Amino acid sequence: MVHSPTCLHLCFLLVPALEPQFLHLQTPDPGDPVWNVRWALCTRRSSGAPAPGSGATIFALSSGQGRCGIAVIRTSGPSSGHALRILTAARDLPPARHASLRLLSDPRSGEPLDRALVLWFPGPRSFTGEDCVEFHVHGGPAVVSGVLQALGSVPGLRPAEAGEFTRRAFANGKLNLTEVEGLADLIHAETEAQRRQALRQLDGELGHLCCGWAETLTKALAHVEAYIDFGEDDNLEEGVLEQADMEVRALEVALGAHLRDARRGQRLRSGAHVVVTGPPNAGKSSLVNLLSRKPVSIVSPEPGTTRDVLETPVDLAGFPVLLSDTAGLREGVGLVEQEGVRRARERLEQADLILAMLDASDLASPSSCNFLATVVASVGAQSPSDSSQRLLLVLNKSDLLSPKGPGPRPDLPPHLLLSCLTGEGLDGLLEALRKELAAVCGDPSTGSPLLTRARHQHHLQGCLDALGHYKQSKDLALAAEALRVARGHLTQLTGGGGTEEILDIIFRDFCVGK
Repeated sequence: MVHSPTCLHLCFLLVPALEPQFLHLQTPDPGDPVWNVRWALCTRRSSGAPAPGSGATIFALSSGQGRCGIAVIRTSGPSSGHALRILTAARDLPPARHASLRLLSDPRSGEPLDRALVLWFPGPRSFTGEDCVEFHVHGGPAVVSGVLQALGSVPGLRPAEAGEFTRRAFANGKLNLTEVEGLADLIHAETEAQRRQALRQLDGELGHLCCGWAETLTKALAHVEAYIDFGEDDNLEEGVLEQADMEVRALEVALGAHLRDARRGQRLRSGAHVVVTGPPNAGKSSLVNLLSRKPVSIVSPEPGTTRDVLETPVDLAGFPVLLSDTAGLREGVGLVEQEGVRRARERLEQADLILAMLDASDLASPSSCNFLATVVASVGAQSPSDSSQRLLLVLNKSDLLSPKGPGPRPDLPPHLLLSCLTGEGLDGLLEALRKELAAVCGDPSTGSPLLTRARHQHHLQGCLDALGHYKQSKDLALAAEALRVARGHLTQLTGGGGTEEILDIIFRDFCVGK
């Protein structure tokens, strides 16, 4: 027997629903106006909340918590118009999709709450496809709390769960699953490149591409099944199977190209790993501080100052980057430094892009020569097709070079001159980083849509594997089944036939009100 949750348990489940970032449990704060609203609503929700999409009307603060000039509270569901009439004491609804100034009042006491702009979006021409209302109120906690309590007192309304507005948009065909993921990425985008990529996915580019591939498989499947059913019929057009084979081969090439680029899209979403490495006292920590615009690492003339891996997320030339400062590569003089060097080498193997640092005034030293012969030469010898790692050689301390003296050694690989002290050469380094990161992460403003999640890669790989079975099948019935499996993977990628567990994982990253 399943027991109903207690009121206190419900409140612990509901408090995260207004968290503007992620759905997670947190300790209730009785002094928080939002907590008070939730606690007050628990008594009349003790029998359990309706399931998402059950026809209930939901409401939530969409603009996030905290004091602000304007806060947006939205509703979605069949009782939205009724709630708007009750709070504005108006017989008629305002014109659709036009902002109207209205006095909001508590329906229980008639006490004025705020003078607000209200917008009425009758379904299906709304974000969720249902009747929706937006209340643009002043953003003080008391105002927000009062309006939320007033909405909670309207019969048929309940607080929204995390991501429930977007989930209703998906259920009503307003967004497919890749567009939902694009919307989530757009909300969490921190760099220009992430914003561009998320906007392209939200606009449906990846979804349209997958739908086009699915249509290709549908045609191929129709040709194969037509041959199975009417193969001996003289009226059947010649070359039906050859046409299907040709379409499958072309699709295999396209899928293979996208799968080879899959890591780029995931790096763009989660951040490329850039590791700064080099001998001691080459200026690695100075460069990390310069690129991150904050004192991440201790800078000292004493060799071996950095003994552990220090990481900081930064926005480099519009791309998301996890920047790592590492210990100077040399034979450690103590156990602690030896461990730091071991961790530095380990992190070096995980890097997407290596910033190899050398002292421009000390290129003839044994440590510099050894670094050039090991790290720089080994990575430079690999072609981009053989390794995902890329390398930029940076010669720091260019301010110590004599303007009239000879430049760096002529036998050096391509390199950049930089002075972390004066900043000279920084613009050239940033431009070089932009080009390298565009290669590592992909350029979101050009080319085909990128695969930004492991789920995308899984379904495309499954589709490609199924096409391989199609080519190997000697029996036409098995070949047709392989095409159906391949098409099913593409359908699931855009949301058709997705399981509830997968949908829950995707939608839980939304704040409530979105």
